[in-house]
Order: sequence, then C-alpha cells, then structure tokens
Amino acid sequence: MRKIGWGVVALFLAAFAVFESVKYGVPTTVAALAFFALIDLSRLAGVRPPGALYQAVHRVWIPLVVLVGYSFGPIVWPPLFTAALGWLTRIALERTLAPQSRRLA
Repeated sequence: MRKIGWGVVALFLAAFAVFESVKYGVPTTVAALAFFALIDLSRLAGVRPPGALYQAVHRVWIPLVVLVGYSFGPIVWPPLFTAALGWLTRIALERTLAPQSRRLA
C-alpha cells in the first residue's frame, strides 16, 4: 500500500513540475531536471551510503521545506520551486520502485 501511495505522489509531483516548467520556461525545466538527477549526480561524485550527504539527498523533508518555504515566503524565483519538485519527484519515484529491503525510512 505504501508503494502505491508513493507512486501516486510521484505522478502528481511530476505532473506539477511539467506544469510549472511549461508555465515559466527553460530555466525552470533545467532546474527540475537537474534536481531530479541530483541523486545520480551525487553518486557520480562519490557519495556513498551511509554518509550524511547520501542521507541528505534521500530525505523527503529537505525538498518539502523548500517547497513550503517558497510557497509562503517572500522569494519569487520559479526555478527554486521546480528544483524542489524535481528532487521530491525523484525521491518518491525511488521509494515506489525500490525493493522492500532497500527502501529508506
């Protein structure tokens, strides 16, 4: 059941990121795609489990804080919002597709 929930969240976030990218243009698209690939980029940079940086890029609360802070704060820069959407989409997708034993808390 949990995997289905993460799958629904991943689809919603991906659709929202596409909507925002179409609405605001190329910089938002680049930001969303770059942060969607953040986990792979960190892996290429040599970040391996169980390090603090590895854990940070896999935590839901970091991009969620960015999304909420952006929504209620004074900052108006759409690439920041879509970057957080892309990052959170990737986390949700990984939690949907990961085997039960590999899934992060």
